[in-house]
Amino acid sequence: MKNILVFVLFAGIVCWMMFSPIYKHVLIVRQAVLQQEVDYLLEVGASGAYGYISDAMLDESRRRLERFGLKPDEVEFEVGTTDGSDGGDPSRPLRRGTGISLAASYPYEDLLRIDTLIGIAVPSEDDRLRAYGIRMSEYVP
Repeated sequence: MKNILVFVLFAGIVCWMMFSPIYKHVLIVRQAVLQQEVDYLLEVGASGAYGYISDAMLDESRRRLERFGLKPDEVEFEVGTTDGSDGGDPSRPLRRGTGISLAASYPYEDLLRIDTLIGIAVPSEDDRLRAYGIRMSEYVP
């Protein structure tokens, strides 16, 4: 009986050692992809041609993120501004000097569940990966 217990514990540790780096790599790539997308949207949205980040831009971003394996309906964006105005309204672009902020989030999707095999606490189901950025608008009417 003691040998079976040792085998089960050893098998759990071996599984964790084999697969944990893979899941952590996926987590790091997802974080990097989210941050890259936030930076890109801020670059485009705060440019002199736009001055806003519209819902159409966010939908296009979700489609781009889908190519990296993220579920588009799970990606959440929050557009904000430094002066409290609407940063996603194409009819009222933000004037030069107003900050546009963008936050993107995505759930962990049980990527770290294997860590529970050795007693490491994993994020709850409500926790999400987050990427954030802010940039000053360059739009001049």
